[in-house]
Amino acid sequence: MPPRRLLVLVLLGFASGLPLFLTGSTLKGWMTDEKLSLGTIGLFSFVSLPYSLKVFWAPLLDRYAMPALGRRRGWMLAMQAGMALALFWLSRSEPRLDLQRVVLLALGVALTSATFDIAVDAWRAEALDQKLLGLGNSVHIAAYRVAMLVSGGLAFILADKVGWRSTYAFMAGLTCLGMAGTWLAEDTDGVAAAPRTLREAVAGPLQDLLRRRGIFLLLAFAVFYKLGDWLAESMTVPFLMRGMGFTKTEIGTVQKTTAMIAIILGGLIGGWMLTRLSLRKALWVCGFVQMGSVLGFWVISLLGRHLPLLVAANALENLAYGMGGSAFAALLMGSCNRSYTGTQYALFSALMALPRTLFSGFTGFAAARVGWTLYFPLCAAAAVPGLLLLLLWDRWGLPEVETEDIRPT
Repeated sequence: MPPRRLLVLVLLGFASGLPLFLTGSTLKGWMTDEKLSLGTIGLFSFVSLPYSLKVFWAPLLDRYAMPALGRRRGWMLAMQAGMALALFWLSRSEPRLDLQRVVLLALGVALTSATFDIAVDAWRAEALDQKLLGLGNSVHIAAYRVAMLVSGGLAFILADKVGWRSTYAFMAGLTCLGMAGTWLAEDTDGVAAAPRTLREAVAGPLQDLLRRRGIFLLLAFAVFYKLGDWLAESMTVPFLMRGMGFTKTEIGTVQKTTAMIAIILGGLIGGWMLTRLSLRKALWVCGFVQMGSVLGFWVISLLGRHLPLLVAANALENLAYGMGGSAFAALLMGSCNRSYTGTQYALFSALMALPRTLFSGFTGFAAARVGWTLYFPLCAAAAVPGLLLLLLWDRWGLPEVETEDIRPT
């Protein structure tokens, strides 16, 4: 892979991953410090709703181009600017005085971030050859997760030192770094022609999918494969801070060090697996690793506040994310028709994010009701439906082959 394209993948992956925790667990950490109830903190999960609804405006990005930089890069740059501005104004907010303002600005971050993801995912699917999809996704996801560690682990350390508002102002500045990736990215407008009309941009992707055998099994898999992960992740920070008494610096330091190594290692392992195993086998392995990673926090709930346990659980969780994310993204991206990449991948990724948005909003109430020692085993059990769907792989209409061969014709 050319060095310039590798750099672009790193920068765009970082730009995609940075906002997620800033509207998720890091924001919940801020709200935990503000002494909000677990139920209210859990409801903040609905802020990420745009990640699940983005399929509804994805056709606009397939059909129309911004005035400059082409169909994909123009949207990418505009949304990066929107993210930076929303994060800056969020840093100027006082949650205890105006919670509604915080919610609206967090929604703004999520909306621009989700729209950026539509454009950058479509660009990646169009820019990478089929044989490089696995490697390209591994690089993107590794950079994505590193950004999440910055907006998660580093953000907690900074919040302990300088406060949440200054931390969010710093993150707004970091958002601008990803713009370099947009400037360096090659134009992919010549890879696939834009739909001729908005009607075609809306109806074409759906008609293409509905003609495929086993498509509903594939869509169900997109919903359930990472369900256990999303449910556990939505309440991990309140569990560690309020349930176990870990400090923000402890949480941030672990995420900044051990987790950083684990996510890079996970991405490398995931990329290697995709060159040695069929995609189906890789998804099996990663699915079981993801389920086991959830139980790491269950062990902490049983044995109590021990820093080595936090290091081990966090490392396993990030290793699983790096491995599973590479295989899962390769499956979904390889299932897209290049004529409708933006909309189809938005649909797949929106379904993937649906549990994080729809179900995670009630996790605070569930954790308060059943307690931490039961909550995490229930999250692990939620991973079972996705694994069961893998038993029906032959009915999905995808052959048992390597990643680069699964793209439909």
